[in-house]
Amino acid sequence: MGHVNQPSARRVSARIGAIAPSATLAVDAKAKALKAAGRPVIGFGAGEPDFPTPPAIVEAAVRAAHDPANHRYTPAAGLPALKEAIAAKTLRDSGYEVSPGDVLVTNGGKQAVYQAFATVLDPGDEVLMPTPYWTTYPEAISLAGGVPVEVLAGPETGYTVSLEALEAARTPRTKVLLFNSPSNPTGGVYSPEQTVAIGRWALEHGIWVVTDEIYEHLVYDHAVFTPVVRAVPELADTTIVLNGVAKTYAMTGWRVGWMIGPSDVVKAATNLQSHLTSNVSNVSQQAAIAALTGDLSAVEAMRTAFDRRRRTMVTMLGAIDGVATPTPLGAFYAYPSVAGVLGRPIRGRTPTTSADLAGLILDEVEVAVVPGEAFGPSGYLRLSYALGDDDLVEGVSRIQALLAEAD
Repeated sequence: MGHVNQPSARRVSARIGAIAPSATLAVDAKAKALKAAGRPVIGFGAGEPDFPTPPAIVEAAVRAAHDPANHRYTPAAGLPALKEAIAAKTLRDSGYEVSPGDVLVTNGGKQAVYQAFATVLDPGDEVLMPTPYWTTYPEAISLAGGVPVEVLAGPETGYTVSLEALEAARTPRTKVLLFNSPSNPTGGVYSPEQTVAIGRWALEHGIWVVTDEIYEHLVYDHAVFTPVVRAVPELADTTIVLNGVAKTYAMTGWRVGWMIGPSDVVKAATNLQSHLTSNVSNVSQQAAIAALTGDLSAVEAMRTAFDRRRRTMVTMLGAIDGVATPTPLGAFYAYPSVAGVLGRPIRGRTPTTSADLAGLILDEVEVAVVPGEAFGPSGYLRLSYALGDDDLVEGVSRIQALLAEAD
């Protein structure tokens, strides 16, 4: 039977049609396509370590692939041994106890983000979302029926949101506070004092906290990672912790994340996952067990390299007229303001937004960066320093030379 044209019928649902593609993945894909075509593109777009997964973890996966026990379905909530390893790792790194039964293993951190919001939000519930934000957050909130409410956290405060701003944004519909420290995209890190104050504020007003802690091991200088539940233990019954192995162990492609929360919430999220994807790949779960039960020496080696690159990038960006770069204290991103460059002619073009400027940089000097529009307000660029030292210096040098031509 031939296709019947029905112009009045919606071919893609409004819910799915409203989802914007991941801007960071789009930039990374374009950079890789240009590289594949032979262009000398340097990409600052992707948020993934350039290191290989540590050998002991890979070897554990190889052994797991040969074990027939891993060739079958396993519990949707995750392998019991991995859930136990996550609970033990939480005690080791975050300083508080959780039950393995309150852990749900997910297909990467993004699935944990979506399932957390889908489990606690009803239509119209508002989520306070410090801005700039990771590009996936508002899409996951909206898809779950919630309303993302942007709360500006600018460079003047180290990209951390104030209690006053949160209180001004709070309404009777506020259900959740999204908390991300260390932060993607800014590298901002909340101090222990800030974390305690924000946690107590959420507790006082009966607001859930969804805390994304995937960059917990990547902090620098005087910054320390402060788990919300350790800072305010009374929040444990209204907090969902999101985490995974991707950033800490250079395992972005293995797709293992998790969520920790109250028993009823984790049970409901597990029911959702049982219909959505069922269990995470058993081979990847076995690799994650090896990662979480091993030592952190490889993690520290990567953190040391990121720290060196961070300092190089901040120094080089700081030398560009019109670019202001707060020093990131966590994760592996710099988030400079480029407001001083916008509106100035460069090679016959006059960028007026950070999206314009990112396009100009890619076209003229073949360097891929992510514009601030992907994370909230225009006027910023996100550059990942999770790439080789030589490429980092070459890429920022190209940007320096180009922006030096601005009139």
